[in-house]
Amino acid sequence: MSDFSPDSLEPADLRAVAVAVAERAGAHVRARRPQVFGLVGSGASETDSVASKSTPTDPVTVVDTETEQVIRDLLAQIRPADSILGEEGGGTGSGSAGVRWVVDPIDGTVNFLYGVPAFAVSVAVQIDGVSVAGAVVDVAMQTTYSAHRGGGATMTSVDGHVSDLTCNPVSSVSMALLATGFGYGVHRRRAQGRIIAEVLPQVRDIRRIGSAALDLCMVASGRVDAHFEHGLSPWDWAAGSLIAQEAGAVIEIPSADSTSADGAVVYAVAPGIAGEFAAMLHDCAADQPIPSA
Repeated sequence: MSDFSPDSLEPADLRAVAVAVAERAGAHVRARRPQVFGLVGSGASETDSVASKSTPTDPVTVVDTETEQVIRDLLAQIRPADSILGEEGGGTGSGSAGVRWVVDPIDGTVNFLYGVPAFAVSVAVQIDGVSVAGAVVDVAMQTTYSAHRGGGATMTSVDGHVSDLTCNPVSSVSMALLATGFGYGVHRRRAQGRIIAEVLPQVRDIRRIGSAALDLCMVASGRVDAHFEHGLSPWDWAAGSLIAQEAGAVIEIPSADSTSADGAVVYAVAPGIAGEFAAMLHDCAADQPIPSA
């Protein structure tokens, strides 16, 4: 990866780095899953390959930590002066100031653990807390979503075909397919369940895929019309929200240094229903933070 400039701040150049790093990391995840957990199912919840994070139901696997190290090593080679914020390894550098890479080695770890083919590698780069480029690799499908600010969003399939991404032209929330996710803490889950009970009768249907990064890319590609979720961390949304926005979505994200502890809502929604969607969330109090406890 010596062809990349170590100091360019051009969004297109940063996007190329994000894609290259995310794809290399995705290949590592794809190769390691059958080695660690076998080809079918998991049977892994009681092995030394899995530990818990925020709650006993919130897992981290050895492949998460390996993959983040792969990403950190690559970025250290390509962009040695930049800081990094990762889900597993925390942050380096001085907060969100300057150039910072925000990475999630496996978004959708529970899916990964069980062999559900919906997990992703997310790599974004922010300048002074604003995402300017990013890539999300759907590991199982070998598909790469990417964007840079002002440069649009694309999806690259396993055969190399590149498609421009555009949100669906939906015009009514009642006809919208929504994606969402749930936290691991009991208090937040109860609140999220109440919100879903109010939202579900007002929309076409709801999907729970298990990876916020993929959900946001699904808004960009038109596979769903909106995604909303409380308590996401920057590594969950830093790349996916930019990809959705560059595909035309209206987004709501917290500040770059917010963590899941504040419980703020993140959403991306097709532009034709953005106002109605925001009003629906407000009526359900879903536009308010949901603390973890």
